[in-house]
Parts: sequence; C-alpha cells; structure tokens
Amino acid sequence: MVIDYPVIIISFLLSFLIVLLAMPYWIRRAHGAGLVGRDMHKRDGRNVANLGGLVVVCAFIFGTLAYVAIDTFVIAHKDPAIFLQRDLQIMAALVTLLLLTVLGLVDDILGWKIGLRQWQKPVFALFAAIPLAVVNAGQTTMALPLIGKLDIGILFPIVIIPLAVSGASNGFNMIGGYNGLESGMGALILAALAYFAWLTDHSYAAVLALCMVFALLAFYVYNRCPAKVFPGNVLTYAVGGLIATVAILGNVERIALVLFLPYFIEFILKARGHFRKESFAKVTYDGSLDAPYQKIYGLEHLAIRILKQFKRHVSEPNVVHAIFAFEIALMLFVYLLYRVL
Repeated sequence: MVIDYPVIIISFLLSFLIVLLAMPYWIRRAHGAGLVGRDMHKRDGRNVANLGGLVVVCAFIFGTLAYVAIDTFVIAHKDPAIFLQRDLQIMAALVTLLLLTVLGLVDDILGWKIGLRQWQKPVFALFAAIPLAVVNAGQTTMALPLIGKLDIGILFPIVIIPLAVSGASNGFNMIGGYNGLESGMGALILAALAYFAWLTDHSYAAVLALCMVFALLAFYVYNRCPAKVFPGNVLTYAVGGLIATVAILGNVERIALVLFLPYFIEFILKARGHFRKESFAKVTYDGSLDAPYQKIYGLEHLAIRILKQFKRHVSEPNVVHAIFAFEIALMLFVYLLYRVL
C-alpha cells in the first residue's frame, strides 16, 4: 500500500512544520490588522488573533500536494488507471475543502453575531460537495441494518455525498468556543478515521486525514489554553467537511457516524434551545467556569455540570479534556467493535 512507503512522512512533516513556523507570523499580522476575537472564558476579556485556520488549511493543501507529487514521481504503480482515478478524487477533495474554507471565511468576516443565517450554512455547504459528487467519489454500495449490502447507484453522489459534507461541516462547527477544543477534536476524529481507512486498504484517504492531523497538532500548540490564536469558522467548516470526505473515500462512513456522536448530542441539545443558546460558559469571580443556564443546551454545559459533581472549581481545560475523553472512549469502542466483528 502507498502508506507503506516511509517517504510519505514528508507530507505529514510539511503540514506540521508550515503551521508551527508560520503561525507566530500570522498571530502578529492578525493583531496588526485587527483580526482578533474576544476570549470569552478569560476574566480580562483579552483579544486573541483569529482566522488561524487559514494557515492550517494552506499547510494541509501543501502537505497533500507533496503526497501527490511523491505518489506520482516516486512510487511505482501497477495499474495507472487506478492511480489516476485516485488522484482525481484527491483533487476533488481539495476543491471541496477550499469551497468550505471560503464559506467559513465569509461567516467569520460577517461576524458570529451577524454571520450567515442558520439555514444558509447547510445549503451553501451542499454546493461545496459538488466536486466530490461529479467524480463519483467513494463506493456506492452501503451496508444497511436488516437489509445488508445495497448498491444505491446514482443516489450516492447526488444525495449521500452532499448530505454528508453539509452535515459534517455544519455539525463540526457546533462544538467550540473553548481553547483547543476544535483543533483537538478534529485531530482525534481524523486520526481514528485514518487508522480504519488504512485497515480497509484505502491508504490515500488515510494520508489525507493524517496531513490534516499533523497540521492540527501544530495548531494546537498555539490554540490550547491560554490560546494565542483562534481557528475561526474557516477551520471548523473545512475540518468537518474533510471528516466526511475521508469517511467517503475510505469507505468508513459507519465508523465516522459513531465518532460523530458528540455532535449529534450537541445538535439535540442546541435544538432544545431553538439554536439560540450559546455554548460559552459563565466565568466566575475566580476565573473558573459555571453553567450559564439552568438547563443544558450544549455538550460543553453538560461537561461542566458533570465535572461540578467531582470538583468545586472547573477550568476551561477541564471542560475541553472531558470532551476529549468522551471522544477517546468512542474511539476505543469502535476499535474493540471492529476487532470483534
């Protein structure tokens, strides 16, 4: 398999190093240009550089193109037709990612208070899936409960792919607002999908995921608490869309659905508040966090309530790590289930 070649590591290192080295420059430039956002969970309400996701997306693209170059000029292929079809799907994935990045950038520029309307975001994200749909990415045969394997044919590219990309990009954008949360969750989910895509012999999907994982790990250095830079919607839309893309290309859609469980829970809790309640916590006099409402309207609020049962003072990293722990538990569950079945 392609991933067996050690030279592929170059693409991962490139993604990592671009973010690690370029982010300090972006942070300075963002402050100078006024591209900042208020850190809602700090008592001083400090301003933090925003739109760091642009650097991450650029690093991912360069890392992916490095992989394509290595795959073209270094690795020998027995079947050129399969090789060309695979590269076509990779390029389609990059175009989809760029379209979602533009969508996130528009939402960031308009601002989180007056950004795109709720109904506009999933609709616009549907159009971002067109590149993947027109190349018929993935496999049209799906394993359904009680039915078994079913080839849905043309319905896969014109229905399943757009819904998956739109749902994942908007869903991933729902859990956030806490230092390091979005970048950490993205790295965890994509790392798990990379592993299972590799096991199912879809190594190119695994490489795509790992290029973003390494970029996110470098970004986490600056995004963890206390954050020096925020990702912006420009990153969350892109990472969410990539999760759907890797699931489709790697034929690991069912695994992705399980790993996405926190976002389904978040959707239900947000719907409970008619999507008008914010995920931010209430900052107390000593800088610790408390639930902002009497009822629970987000997974973050639930994490605070649970943590409050065990400790008096709940910090922002406590909330983030609790949600990470939930995701890691899902990863272990999927791994054990995969080994058994």
